Amino acid sequence: MRKFLLAAGFAGMATTAFAADPVDGLWKTQPGDTGGYLHVSIAECGSAICGTIDSAFDGNGDQQLDYENLGKQIIWDMVPEGGGEYDSGKIWAPDRDKTYNSKMTLDSQNQLTVKGCVAGGLVCRGQTWTRVQ
Repeated sequence: MRKFLLAAGFAGMATTAFAADPVDGLWKTQPGDTGGYLHVSIAECGSAICGTIDSAFDGNGDQQLDYENLGKQIIWDMVPEGGGEYDSGKIWAPDRDKTYNSKMTLDSQNQLTVKGCVAGGLVCRGQTWTRVQ
């Protein structure tokens, strides 16, 4: 009986260790100046969270298969802080070709606020992304 309880305890810990982060999934960015938007795949990468451009769409919602930044990492080194907060990461803004310090907040299961900051976090620009899946 004791061995069974010990094995069950280890199995429970393994399930918790390998559980997906709540932010994992496919997210739609807010439309840019031209109305186009991206789908970003967010997943764990090591002990951090990363995001990669999965697909791009123009202002009419048509997929842009020739978008030059497909597959590029847009978020990296994002550290889960608990309570839906993520910090200490970086975000690349393709429209400006600049990298910013970044933080994210999972506002609900289907909304993610993503911010890029400069000046030690005093000035931030952000978007609310919606979950696609």
